[in-house]
Amino acid sequence: MERDVKKEQEYKNIAQKYEPKPTLLKNVIMAFVVGGLISDVGQFFLNVYVSKGFSMEDANTLVAITMVFIGAFLTGIGIYDDIGKFAGAGSIVPITGFANSIVSPAMEFKREGFVFGVGARMFTIAGPVIVYGVSTSILIGIIYYIIK
Repeated sequence: MERDVKKEQEYKNIAQKYEPKPTLLKNVIMAFVVGGLISDVGQFFLNVYVSKGFSMEDANTLVAITMVFIGAFLTGIGIYDDIGKFAGAGSIVPITGFANSIVSPAMEFKREGFVFGVGARMFTIAGPVIVYGVSTSILIGIIYYIIK
């Protein structure tokens, strides 16, 4: 028994010696830079839509649609995964990350067909987020209705 504990400790020491060192500062900087660049792209589209005569509310909606399309398109052609490896949370937090979380499972299961593959598996990751968002908005709407 004592020998097993000694071997376990020896193994942990060897494993710890070869474990890659975390690059926290680099990861934080990359997430900040890439997340900022994605936000800059969104701001660019907002400026374009407003300059074309759309109201701010309509332009905001169009920016959300555009950014979701870009995220889905880049996921579809395999680029967004590379961005995610490079940027980490900087690519997951913006709305493009939501598009990625919808499209990735759908692409993975497309071999199973459009109904049982794409349709059934598309919301495996983003489904709980959608349910939480809808439930929370209903609850807040009810509270707002009662207070007002």
